[in-house]
Amino acid sequence: MKTNFIISVILLFILGASQSCKKDNDEDVNGDKILFDEVSSTNYAFYQSGTVLAPAAPSPHGSFRLKFNGIALSALDSTGELPVGGVFPTGSLIVKEIQSGGSTNLLAIIKKDPGNGNAGSGWLWAEYSPNGDATFSVGKKGDGCTGCHGGSPNRDLVRTFDLH
Repeated sequence: MKTNFIISVILLFILGASQSCKKDNDEDVNGDKILFDEVSSTNYAFYQSGTVLAPAAPSPHGSFRLKFNGIALSALDSTGELPVGGVFPTGSLIVKEIQSGGSTNLLAIIKKDPGNGNAGSGWLWAEYSPNGDATFSVGKKGDGCTGCHGGSPNRDLVRTFDLH
């Protein structure tokens, strides 16, 4: 009887854990879709008039154009940069259009959303193919991104101003 009880408890735990993982995966997929849809429907201003910027070592992104939504743009100073030590307001969206052969082949996106359960260091981090397929999910919480983006000088995890 005691053995049956223990086995039942273990099975319930396994079932509960698997449902929890499924829920997390569903939330990640929905979060990816929501962020891509938001990025697709927002107006932007290009950094340096949309000039394609060459990658700086050790950037993993390649050549890119960078654009800011109006919220992020409001944090930039008269030189078009975030001051050292400055922070972007909640709701800031920054999109890196990674270029190859003159066309965009990847979108690297960050959105300032510190209250979101998928945020890493206060930002949502994601990458998408141009058709909206997530290649780096918001559910990864910036794992693999925040280490490099946290370098000095501190400009709220945005490296472009210092590397390009």
